[in-house]
Amino acid sequence: MNFRFIIADVKANFKQWIRSKGTVFWTLLFPILLILIFGSIFSGSGDTSYSLIIQNMDDTVHSSMFLDQLENISMIKIEEIDQSENISLYMQEHGYASGLRIPSDFGESIQQSPMNSSLSSLLTFYVDPSQQTTTSIVQTIVSSTLQEYNLALSGGRHVVSLQQEEIIANDFSFIDYFVPGMIGFTIMTSCIYGSIERNTKFRKDGILRKMQTMPVSQMDWILAKMLFMLFLSFLSTSVILLFGLVVWGLQIHITIFSILIIIATSLLFSGMGMIIGRFVKEEETADMAGGAITFPMMFLSGTFFPFEQMPSYLQVIAQGLPLYYVNEALRNTMIYADMDKTIYFTAFVLLFAIVFFLVGVMVTKWKED
Repeated sequence: MNFRFIIADVKANFKQWIRSKGTVFWTLLFPILLILIFGSIFSGSGDTSYSLIIQNMDDTVHSSMFLDQLENISMIKIEEIDQSENISLYMQEHGYASGLRIPSDFGESIQQSPMNSSLSSLLTFYVDPSQQTTTSIVQTIVSSTLQEYNLALSGGRHVVSLQQEEIIANDFSFIDYFVPGMIGFTIMTSCIYGSIERNTKFRKDGILRKMQTMPVSQMDWILAKMLFMLFLSFLSTSVILLFGLVVWGLQIHITIFSILIIIATSLLFSGMGMIIGRFVKEEETADMAGGAITFPMMFLSGTFFPFEQMPSYLQVIAQGLPLYYVNEALRNTMIYADMDKTIYFTAFVLLFAIVFFLVGVMVTKWKED
């Protein structure tokens, strides 16, 4: 074994790495970003609270005692609604993921259970299937509380039971809600990385400088690149939907809004990639620069983690990220079919697309500084 060669090669690689200030910067920044993001999300997990809508149709001392037990759980934040409300519609309109309906026979069943062992009361737990992580946590807490309540009442016999009902009538599965987020994430990464890589490589090879001698305007060149990125965006979206339909039987609606959102998203993140590529001088640091932008948005925009699991200040940050509006716009048009929210979130996506595309065009130059 030639130790002299090994040591010399390690020294040479280290010198090459240290000479590239961009590579050193992004190499150190990337793990810092990761620890800050995940640390912020999970360090406050013990203080996380989950909202639970309660509709009490019973109004007896028994239901009050049960609600007192739930209110003593620090992770649960209870909000009671009127008996006349449609709990499913109320949850959809106000964005709640979990709800509990206490039936009118709750107190009566408990009072008569010692004399009639066949009596039981069935509580209904309403869930938003798009927030499976959150609802499963709340359901576990409610089920444990019911178990303790049954244990106190009858030594463990199920006087009170729990049934689950989804607040959306369509038979959607969790993958149906996950796919729109994956479409937004895939378009983001392909457009940002693609734009950064092309602009950085073309500048380094002197191709951008040579473009000045050709009968092609800067806008023509940018438009050609954007159309290619748009083609890749539709291609990746089609692949995701096709495999989702074949493998998992997705229940997703393709509307004119979904097409408009995909076009705007491609322009948005291509423009963002052009902006980043303008300031990344070395091809070797392009991927790191792209990762520094895409990773925070990937984990903070509702693609993987529900907002309820994040501290309030991270939720505020998340709502300032373009990918958040892309994900919400796609989900509302493809899953919820909520026209008002679709228009609302789509308007933000279009606004971001116009701003980033125009800025990307303005900062892209043929000459290198």
